[in-house]
Amino acid sequence: MTQFKTLPIVAQDAWLKPVESVINRRHQNFLDAYHGICGYHGNLKNYASCHLYLGFHYDEEKQGWFFREWLPRAEEVYLIGDFNGWELCRNPLQKKENGIWEIFLPSAEWKTLTHNSHVKLYVKGANGWHQNIPAYITATWQNPETKDFSGLFWNPEKPFDWGGDTFNLSQIKDMLIYECHIGMAQEKAAVGTFNEFSETIIPRVKELGYTALQIMGLAEHPYYGSFGYHVSNFFAPSSRFGTPEDLKKLVKTAHENGLAVIMDIVHSHFVSNLLEGLNMLDGEDGLYSHWGERGDHPHWKSKLFDYGKEEVRRFLLSNIRYWMEEFHIDGFRFDGVTSMLYTHHGYVDDFGTYDNYFGNNVDSEAITYLTLANQLIHELNPTAITIAEEVSGMPGIAHSIEDGGFGFDYRMGMAIPDYWIKLLKTQADEKWDLDEMWTLLNNRLWNVKTVTYCESHDQALVGDKTIAFRLMDKNMYDQMAVSQNNLVIDRGIALHKLIRFFTICLGGQAYLNFMGNEFGHPEWIDFPREGNNWSYQHALRQWSLVEDQNLKYKFLENFDKAMLQFVKETALLHAGFAQLLSIDKKNMTIVFEHAGCVFLFNFHPQKSISDYAFPVKKAGKYKVVFNSDDMEFGGFNRLDKNTEYFTISNKYNLPYLKVYNLNRTAIVWKCVD
Repeated sequence: MTQFKTLPIVAQDAWLKPVESVINRRHQNFLDAYHGICGYHGNLKNYASCHLYLGFHYDEEKQGWFFREWLPRAEEVYLIGDFNGWELCRNPLQKKENGIWEIFLPSAEWKTLTHNSHVKLYVKGANGWHQNIPAYITATWQNPETKDFSGLFWNPEKPFDWGGDTFNLSQIKDMLIYECHIGMAQEKAAVGTFNEFSETIIPRVKELGYTALQIMGLAEHPYYGSFGYHVSNFFAPSSRFGTPEDLKKLVKTAHENGLAVIMDIVHSHFVSNLLEGLNMLDGEDGLYSHWGERGDHPHWKSKLFDYGKEEVRRFLLSNIRYWMEEFHIDGFRFDGVTSMLYTHHGYVDDFGTYDNYFGNNVDSEAITYLTLANQLIHELNPTAITIAEEVSGMPGIAHSIEDGGFGFDYRMGMAIPDYWIKLLKTQADEKWDLDEMWTLLNNRLWNVKTVTYCESHDQALVGDKTIAFRLMDKNMYDQMAVSQNNLVIDRGIALHKLIRFFTICLGGQAYLNFMGNEFGHPEWIDFPREGNNWSYQHALRQWSLVEDQNLKYKFLENFDKAMLQFVKETALLHAGFAQLLSIDKKNMTIVFEHAGCVFLFNFHPQKSISDYAFPVKKAGKYKVVFNSDDMEFGGFNRLDKNTEYFTISNKYNLPYLKVYNLNRTAIVWKCVD
């Protein structure tokens, strides 16, 4: 019997001891795959190189273009396009080894094959004849009238100039993520572009103080309303936003402004369309997906990758390498990781037993793929980061590979936004449970880095609302003027600030915000679709609201900017767990120490208490360094920021502070002497 050395994730967590053999086995699966790859291909980078062979590639010696595609069960394959007048059977591919089909197009003979030429495959398979887009195509085009997609032969005369782009993530100390969507980033009833985003949104994000963009929907997807999560062409940036060169310009511009670019990558499933994407590309089921029912996602109406198939694994790893090398992407947020990990795709009531994490419902091949993906990313760029969108809390998800984990740098703290939404939906704020709030925000392992957030795009999709709109609702339409007094708006602004600040102070080592929510963007997100008469009304961002100095949205944005600056100055995200000093349920007040500061949160709707006493760890003189009640944040300026506070001692000679405890306010003090 093979003897395994105890892996650090087990040594550090006694609860994992009963399943140590399973953890050892999954780690060994990765080691076997990795060493097998390196033994045959030399290294993982060489293995992830299918995009350098498949698709279009110029041969200098032969002076022409090779085109290759993996279609193992196809009977006949032709390359068609405007370069040959769309003649269906004029340019046949020849079948080579390992299911790869190939054609060579001499440049002298095919001068019509030029940059931006439209191309497709014409394939005869078990399901008859079909026109499809090549799997490794790097650019696409959608006919504005028919909405059909074509592949583009992308060969610009001059390569993009990356000169001067020396950015890497080691330059960023605080991971403050601005989640965004290119198409809905503009205030217009149309699809925004890469160039518009570069010109108007990047400067805004820099000014706010965020340090990273997390961009959704980058890879081509036929249905705009899928938010980019039903991908058809994994190597092609979405043409509705512009060209590949436009995206490169966006990334370079972000880097010039000190912003990392994280791609929301979708390797959990792919679109089921037959005319776009990978489904039945060679005429039969089970090419890139699992065969039969297992290849169909039961809830998403999409296809599921077969991670145990060599060609699929190389396709996905090559895709990662392509985005990193071609577009200088700094990291990835892997979407739908829970769906990848389990054959039930996470649709169970509870993950509270070992069987759910380590039983027969776990997809071991997906685990091996994800671990290889993390290994590749960090080999290509040691400063790159990876984030797992994973809701089940799978042990090891954000532990290093060496320790026996998957190798993700962060996990999404998905329970936190769900908690806030549930709280706002079901309980009046005077009934909020501070013990529950404290426990939820601190419910994570000490050695697992978490992206904390109170709302992302998920919380505002059609059928739901942004937190601001949930707090203030219809009053936001006509009661947000600075000159107006409205109790609903006052409550909403105060709680919106407290929720964000409480979340960033306690929930993790990185923070995420969806674009516009920093100023309390109202309403919800809804992409044009048949059900809303193809309206763009809710697929845009109303920047004019925060730019209007007569409206109170500016207060929420001022608060966000000051909050991020405070987080940077105190190194809050790097300070570990906060230490609880006091929970006062009667007065709905919680006090804790964190990053060398003392934080007081008063969630009470009415009670402001003079001479409110609470313990502190250090005796001395304290000063207010942050106050959500400042007028610039839409507060009432009830506290003199110049006041000095001196500790007093109780009968046990322990230091206490006495302060004015303001309702619905967060105040931070620092010992200055």
